[in-house]
Amino acid sequence: MESNPYNFLILAAVVACIAWTITKEEVFRESREFCVDKSKSCNTVWKRKFFYVFTCEYCFSHYVTILLLAITGYKMIYDNWIGFVVSGFTIVWTANIYMSLYALIRIDLKKEKIEAEETALKLKKLEDKNQEKRE
Repeated sequence: MESNPYNFLILAAVVACIAWTITKEEVFRESREFCVDKSKSCNTVWKRKFFYVFTCEYCFSHYVTILLLAITGYKMIYDNWIGFVVSGFTIVWTANIYMSLYALIRIDLKKEKIEAEETALKLKKLEDKNQEKRE
């Protein structure tokens, strides 16, 4: 991979997208619920931790980053194995900032949607009251 100093931002976005989708979105709900159950009920610590990784976006982002670094060969600052370590932690940190910001935006959007629905309901009630008075 070409050594552009801003490539880590793109790689972090890819990591954030994959980690968030698998650990939070509806499309993987059944798999995630299976992993949650297994992370609580397996008889060995290793099995519980293995399944827990698929339920935690922070934990999962480390493994996605390792896979992405293996595929791309991206290194930061150093051209040896230290470059992989530096880029790995940088990508994980940045990806988790992206996911935190995304979560905050989603909360704001949900809050606005709920407030809009409540306002619409109040308006509907007022309209119904006014219509009753006219009749």
